[in-house]
Amino acid sequence: MPALAVLVVVAVAASVLGVGLSRRSFPQTEGELTMASLDGRVDVLRDEQGVAHIYADTPADLFRGQGYVAAQDRFFQMDLRRHITAGRLSELVGSGGIETDTVIRTMGWRQVAEEELKMLEPETRQYLQAYAAGVNDYLEDKSPSQVSLEYVVLGQSVPDYQIEAWDELDSLTWLKAMAWDLRGNYTDELTRARLAGQVPLAQLGDLYPDYDFETNAPILSSNEWRPPAVSVPTEESRGGTNGTLEPEDPEPALPTPPRTGLTTQNLAAGPTYEQTVEALAAVPPMVAVGEGVGSNSWVVSGDHTESGKPLLANDPHLGVTQPGVWLQAGLHCREVTAECPFDVTGYTFAGFPGVIIGHNQSVAWGFANLDPDVTDFYLEDTQGTEYRRGAEMVPVETRPETISVAGGNDVEILVRSTEHGPILSDVLTEVAQVGVNPPLSGIETRGRYAVSMAWTGLIPSRTADAVFALNTASDWDSFRDAAKVFAAPAQNMVYADVEGNIGYQAPGMVPIRESSTSGAVPGYWPSPGWDAAYDWKGFVPFEQMPFVLNPEDGVIVAANQAVAQSRRPFLTTEWDQGYRAQRIADLLATAMAEGSIGITTMTDIQYDSYNSFADVLIPYLLDVNIGNDAFYTEPVALLETWNRGAPAGDGEQGSAAMYYYAVWANLLNLTVDDELPLDLQVSGNSRSMSMIANLLEDPENPWWDDQRTAGIVESRNTILRQAMLDARLELTADISKNPNDWQWGRLHTLTARHQVLGEDPVPGIVQSVFNLGPFPMPGGSALVNANNWDAGADEFEVTAAPSMRMVVDLGNLDKSVWINQGGNSGHVFHRNYGDQAEPWIDGETYSWPHSAQAVEDRTMFRLALVPEE
Repeated sequence: MPALAVLVVVAVAASVLGVGLSRRSFPQTEGELTMASLDGRVDVLRDEQGVAHIYADTPADLFRGQGYVAAQDRFFQMDLRRHITAGRLSELVGSGGIETDTVIRTMGWRQVAEEELKMLEPETRQYLQAYAAGVNDYLEDKSPSQVSLEYVVLGQSVPDYQIEAWDELDSLTWLKAMAWDLRGNYTDELTRARLAGQVPLAQLGDLYPDYDFETNAPILSSNEWRPPAVSVPTEESRGGTNGTLEPEDPEPALPTPPRTGLTTQNLAAGPTYEQTVEALAAVPPMVAVGEGVGSNSWVVSGDHTESGKPLLANDPHLGVTQPGVWLQAGLHCREVTAECPFDVTGYTFAGFPGVIIGHNQSVAWGFANLDPDVTDFYLEDTQGTEYRRGAEMVPVETRPETISVAGGNDVEILVRSTEHGPILSDVLTEVAQVGVNPPLSGIETRGRYAVSMAWTGLIPSRTADAVFALNTASDWDSFRDAAKVFAAPAQNMVYADVEGNIGYQAPGMVPIRESSTSGAVPGYWPSPGWDAAYDWKGFVPFEQMPFVLNPEDGVIVAANQAVAQSRRPFLTTEWDQGYRAQRIADLLATAMAEGSIGITTMTDIQYDSYNSFADVLIPYLLDVNIGNDAFYTEPVALLETWNRGAPAGDGEQGSAAMYYYAVWANLLNLTVDDELPLDLQVSGNSRSMSMIANLLEDPENPWWDDQRTAGIVESRNTILRQAMLDARLELTADISKNPNDWQWGRLHTLTARHQVLGEDPVPGIVQSVFNLGPFPMPGGSALVNANNWDAGADEFEVTAAPSMRMVVDLGNLDKSVWINQGGNSGHVFHRNYGDQAEPWIDGETYSWPHSAQAVEDRTMFRLALVPEE
């Protein structure tokens, strides 16, 4: 967590880090405990992996039990999350949290949550209150050292910390963090603005290639969904059972609109952006960060499965932390009735009631980031306490904020906002850069502007209602009713039910921009805030968002690729380029041609590491004359027999994978990174692959010229040759002269780091206790087994990965399988702190019980939570 880089933690004695002290915070999992808030008995049944299934007679007791159990397992993670999302991290970690708090207070996450709380259904508020009561029952009469070992370590530098009671807003504000990490093209819009004065416009466009619909199919074909042409359709106007819209004037597939907004003339006077984007890290990632963030999700109808009922798979690709993002759980009303409707299992967030992804007794659902453009930056012409709107000057809104700092003095800040949103240039350096002589068409380069941000996550919504509506959905209609109020973050949602239906729905709050109707890409560049033509004009009606029910081919794959080829409604230009999605679709097609699909086929696909882009690049590499020196030709020969997989080891195949990815990193360095600032080096993910695929067909493109070789102009083959030579030299230095030693897992490793105590300057002995790994890893960027790495970071360490894997069998829910990235426990030294990590790495899964008998069969520990007499 970069925001904590100045945190000073003194080395503690071995006894402090010992198992004995740690055991003080281990959860009681057997016997009986009294809870003041309960109305009736709650039973908690845990299996070998520590997964808790909670049984109660009322929703209130069910969520009280969930709050208690979550606090038992993960309270420090919950406490850290609420301090970050409330802009109060400095109270927990000292001065290292001030920058984070300043940015969060400026955006006002907790104030937004306060407004959302007023909008929620009464039942949702009751569930939040019940969850908070359960958490507080657990905290009653406990000192910090009895809750988690982290408090002991932090207490060395931040003494006298006292844990506060949990409340509804602590849970609700966590949804802001989830939406922030999955917010869309925030960084791309700023990056383009920074590069506009440094990179010629034609080359800048190459960095953001159009989606190749001919190579990688979108989620929905034109036969499965078309946008309404004239009016918003009603339920009766939908054609067939597959949900296809039948507009009066069907729109043909349209190309990506032009990316207007800059001119060469403007750029001549444009600025040079010299500072870095380090301030983006002021808000530490809590769910995900980077281009590799995404998900695989797909569903297959019973026409193609062994059971004759659908199979649904999901594995969200998120940041790697310890403990991980998800907490597995089951929530069961002993008798499912209208008054107590919950019988749901799946993946929860520690700190929020309900199940986020999973299934109940009737339906299953999965998420993959839709990633629409839900942020826009506006240049604000401020003069003193006013800013320009049209021909008028209007007041800038302000509010004071006080940041309390453990062990230090309070920090006072003044938050400024416009009609568009908070002025982030006051607190984020890289946002302020956009306001200095912005090279935008129609904007005078007269000096510095303030920069505000519009983001859908800052508009109060009812996403919390959607969670509980999903948990109790019983069919396609009730599932869509839930999706309708799922505002932020917008997700691709795949669906299946026990009746045999499968479906897809794109929900979320997606802005309507007037500029999109003029043929230009909206939100591609920062906009002039004084011109109302660039303001949001509302949000895409849910009825116009893409969806399908029971497509004819019986398969839906949603893996962050383009949703549809039509550009209406406008969602984004920043799609994942679809290599993962197309690979999944191809594997499914092959499996269906060979017979019926079972769970093993689904899990095998989740673990697939075939690199489809290598099929494009390798012929060009092999066509280059690299000379006759065996030192260089020996590794090149590996590519001729490489099966395109990315195993961590596995002999010659692992060696070939290691060499290929070293060549790929060097190729990007020589081709692209030589013309970009150090902090904007390309990641090597799907966008880089599409860019290079285009450049390979243009051997004299200016990008091939390495700007660092003065007086020499390189072409494609020169750069390809140099990339292979450099890769050979680097691997010789880093691993061995012998290519047989070049196993992919030697450099492609994963360390699951604790968010506070997992990195320098925390002493190594402390890090080693709280972190997991390093582990040698298979997979890679833009592969189905998406253990992503950053090619611009000069290392191959995993930056994002499948945070969990699940496959739901709607023919027999108890045959479903799942696995978490690390483990369910947040307590170091606990048997479940990281027990799922190595099976997860190896592609294994565990049985996922749902029915009472299946849960009973796997139960190892029983705890009764009872009300006070």
